[in-house]
Parts: sequence; structure tokens; C-alpha cells
Amino acid sequence: MSILRILLVALFIQPAVASAELAEIVRVIDGDTVAVLSADRKMTRCRLYGIDAPEKGQAYGEVSKKSLSDLAYRKVLDVRLTGTDRYGRAICRLLLDGVDINREQVARGMAWVYRRYSQDRAYFDAEAGARSQRLGLWAGTNPVPPWDFRRQ
Repeated sequence: MSILRILLVALFIQPAVASAELAEIVRVIDGDTVAVLSADRKMTRCRLYGIDAPEKGQAYGEVSKKSLSDLAYRKVLDVRLTGTDRYGRAICRLLLDGVDINREQVARGMAWVYRRYSQDRAYFDAEAGARSQRLGLWAGTNPVPPWDFRRQ
């Protein structure tokens, strides 16, 4: 195989390999953002794909952060990069032993499905379940989505 062909193959394979790796969650910033430390000691701030958690000053903001911390802090997870947001943050799915941590935050009533960015049916089903069971933020009478809270 020629050197050019090897380089072309490596170019196409590398993004797929780099998009999923094991990493430790070293900081939980809020209910939908974490800092991960990769095996090669690279720190990355990850915004969780498909969800939007209450803001820190919002009802359930601290509870949502604690929930994510209980699920992921100091654990080694499969971190799957799905893209970057307009602020340059990595957008990630977090998986622990096959459990989608992002979806779990929604199922616990700790986050909304971020409808603008997610089409994952499992996330919508998880939200509907949390809503019907009045879990987490759904226990309140009129929960305000974070995207509306930020606009106020």
C-alpha cells in the first residue's frame, strides 16, 4: 500500500476513533455539563447531547447537578463526541456500562429534552415518563424550561 493511500485511510479512520473514548469525569459543572479527563491527560469540557438542565439559579438547578454528579463523577465512562456547539464546547453522550447518562438525567426529571437539538425518541419517552410520574422538576406546578429562563 502506498504512503499516500495509508495517509488517506488514516485520515478517514481517525475521526471515528477519536469520537469515542474512555474518560474520567473530573468535574460536574451543572446538570448538563462536565469536564472529562482522557487517558492521554487531555481535559475537555463536555455539554451533554440532547438535554438542557435547569440553570444554577433556577429551581432544581443544584438538584440536577447533584444527580449528574451521583451518576458520573469520578467514574470512567465511554464519552462519545457528537459535535461542537457554537461556543466551541464538545457535545457528548456519556455511557456507563451501556446506560446513557444523558437520557438518565431526563428520566430522573433532572433535565428537559433539548428539542432544538435532539431527535432521539428514547429521550422523549424518558421525559414523558418523568413528567407522568412527576419526578424531579416535574413535581413543580409550572416548570420553566432553561431556554425560557435564560431569555428572562
